[in-house]
Amino acid sequence: MNREPRARLIARAAASPVAAGLVDALTGSDPSPSRRWRSSEERQAAVAGLALATLVLCVLSVASAHPVGGLRLHGPTGTGPGEVLRAAVAVAAVAPFPLAARYPLLAWRVGWLALLLVPQVPATWWGGWPWGPPQVVALLVALCVAGLRHRRATLWWMFALTLIPWWLWLDADVANHNGPISATILIAAGVVAVDSIALRLRAQRALVVKTRQAEAERAQRAVLEERARIARELHDVVAHHMSLIAVQAETAPYRLTDLPESVRAEFGSLSAAAREALSDMRRLLGVLRHHEPAGLSPQPQLSDLPLLVDAARRAGVAVELSVPAALEPVPAGVGVCAYRIVQESLSNASQHAPGSAVTVSLGQDSGSVQLRVANGPGGTAHPGEPDRAPGQGLTGMRERVALLGGSLSAGRAPDGGFVVSAVLPFGKTA
Repeated sequence: MNREPRARLIARAAASPVAAGLVDALTGSDPSPSRRWRSSEERQAAVAGLALATLVLCVLSVASAHPVGGLRLHGPTGTGPGEVLRAAVAVAAVAPFPLAARYPLLAWRVGWLALLLVPQVPATWWGGWPWGPPQVVALLVALCVAGLRHRRATLWWMFALTLIPWWLWLDADVANHNGPISATILIAAGVVAVDSIALRLRAQRALVVKTRQAEAERAQRAVLEERARIARELHDVVAHHMSLIAVQAETAPYRLTDLPESVRAEFGSLSAAAREALSDMRRLLGVLRHHEPAGLSPQPQLSDLPLLVDAARRAGVAVELSVPAALEPVPAGVGVCAYRIVQESLSNASQHAPGSAVTVSLGQDSGSVQLRVANGPGGTAHPGEPDRAPGQGLTGMRERVALLGGSLSAGRAPDGGFVVSAVLPFGKTA
């Protein structure tokens, strides 16, 4: 099997975007502009400015058109067919300018046709060139705007195609080529500048897209990791109770005498069901952990909050803890959630507001736990500020509270500090 030469493969790969650029320049459509108006007043002001600039170009274009030899075709009134034709052509020649705002590629095509056909009109223009300066300005504006919105190959094909009628008529009508050559060099320099600006804008847009994708993936990963962590902790809590059920069901026939055989069989089925549930939970946990080692330490509860606060104080955080004199027992899932919220809030306070005082308040009633962690003003930033991407800690807090069916709020306090408040009900902990 003969392999195609490397040079031919490279040439074919390079020719593909070049050909696509030519097709785009000749038949392509204009994409919708990425910019959106901030208000209707801004849009109206832009439309008014565009209309005024178009009117000025039309007036200048009509004023720069003169009869051949400086003579009018029909009398001194200036209303003959020749004058009307020249005025119509002068106005039509600047049509690409208003079109360039929304359809720059179409505007360039109209301007290119005008560049080709206008010199055939019996008229002379300012400076003795085949076109009026306003027409050239309108064409260059359309070329530049289209170059910013389309690919690089399209821009350079537009430039190359523009040079065909440009030099076709200049070579025939202008004796001294110094002016056309200088103008061509200036246009080429402008195209190079537009190409550089377009490349920079495309790179910036690509960076914004990549940044948003990375932030979305990071947030999604944080959610998945936190859910896996929550699932592991709930597993450990539920597994403890299921183990107790299994053990009590197995030992009941030995602890309770004179049980009927049907009751013993019922206890046996309860024990088997509990152990089957434990096996299913361990299997699910293995999937969630992604081959991570299991944590074997007991899960923290509300009674462990003083130890957590003491550890934060040893780390240099000024923490004040306010809890009821006698903590009532709460479901294990609620205790773990409250502990993790306080833990994450203390971590955020030490990181984003070092030196600020932190107050942890805990309340209880018959159906829920109320938690509030507030740090005073300090440092230069707080988690959740508009100029800071949302951290994984707050995402994890919300995930935990949502699983319990509770509510959580986190935001700036009027004094400049940061407050995290949560209500954790007992109803959805099973």
